[in-house]
Amino acid sequence: MLIKKITVVIFFLCYNLYGDSMTFSHIAWTIFFILVIIYLIVMICYHFFFAKIVGWFGEHWVKKALKELPSDKYTILNDIMLDSNGYTHQIDHIVLSQYGIFVIESKQYNGYITGNKYDKKWVRHISRKKKIYYENPIRQNYGHVKTICELLSIDEGKVFNIVCIPSTAKLKVENDGELTRYDTLAEKIQSHKEILIPDYSDYLSAIVKNNIVDRRKRKEHNKYARNVKDFYDDKCPKCGGNLVKRSGQYGEFYGCSNYPKCKYTRKI
Repeated sequence: MLIKKITVVIFFLCYNLYGDSMTFSHIAWTIFFILVIIYLIVMICYHFFFAKIVGWFGEHWVKKALKELPSDKYTILNDIMLDSNGYTHQIDHIVLSQYGIFVIESKQYNGYITGNKYDKKWVRHISRKKKIYYENPIRQNYGHVKTICELLSIDEGKVFNIVCIPSTAKLKVENDGELTRYDTLAEKIQSHKEILIPDYSDYLSAIVKNNIVDRRKRKEHNKYARNVKDFYDDKCPKCGGNLVKRSGQYGEFYGCSNYPKCKYTRKI
């Protein structure tokens, strides 16, 4: 039925363009130009909207996974934007419960990915020579965790950093349990049994109250998202120790607090 309708439309266009002089060649060229236009539209959409579409699917699957949580024990907030010392943080999902606050970042990654929780970038290996670099989502989401802690004046031990990745991605990433898959997300959250926050209603109200809903401000965040403060800048990318300022033969530099076990240094 669809092919029949398309055929009628093409025939109608050709007849309006060429009238009674229409030939098979005219029809073939019309089809060719229609295909070129469709191709250009698809490529433009891919260039400008691909990341948003992929991101939407990632957040959609996380929302679906979070519905497995009992609603009488867990409260779910989606797409929250908060301000912290002049920086805005857009948080995909927040789950509040007596067992803690779970800050969730969803990523629609695929392929073979390597890195560790302290790297600024993770690497997707396309081939031996071709690589794609991604912002480390654990570092990114740690900034969200810090924002929640500052807003609520809550101990960091009660707020959990979770990054959700699809099962199609093959990961070789050193982490301390921050990473999970869509199909194990609810199970991971429910594995926390210790009651840390007997009554989280005030925390819930504070987050909802401070959530930025103004479209203009949200648009500005998307424009300047790369300038958001990195809370891991003072952490050693090798071992996670603190970076401290030191003086040496060639001037000042940052060195790991776990020296001499870790010999990482960075120029100031």
